[in-house]
Amino acid sequence: MQRNTLETVMGAIVLLAAAGFVALAYEAADMKGSGGYEIAAEFGSTGGLSIGDDVRISGIKVGQITAQHLDPVTYVAKISMAIDPAIKIPSDSSARITAASLLGGNYLELLPGAATETLSAGGVIYDTRDPVSLSDLLGKAVFSSNNPAN
Repeated sequence: MQRNTLETVMGAIVLLAAAGFVALAYEAADMKGSGGYEIAAEFGSTGGLSIGDDVRISGIKVGQITAQHLDPVTYVAKISMAIDPAIKIPSDSSARITAASLLGGNYLELLPGAATETLSAGGVIYDTRDPVSLSDLLGKAVFSSNNPAN
């Protein structure tokens, strides 16, 4: 009987430790509900962005990507994002997709404008800059060095 009690207590401790690790991983991955208000931006290419990637202003996370889809009429990539309700985005802001590091991982960077009017829920940023591919840059460098006329 004493052995069964000890096994039960040890099992409960292991389960509590596992639940603690799951909660810690959940918090570290910021997998909580995004909250905030939804805005969108239109790009020629998503540049490897994924749902859940960060939206930042000046390097500070202010939201996350919630959806992306292709507009069937204009063929532009529309990226939806949830923005922290405490952050108000000026209506003349621009957006660009930026690499977090050389090893990969991208985020959407918002470049606030100077307008006093702000984007409300459902607003769209049209002033966007498509990402520059490292392979495109390397290709230009290689091919331009082989052509002495340029």
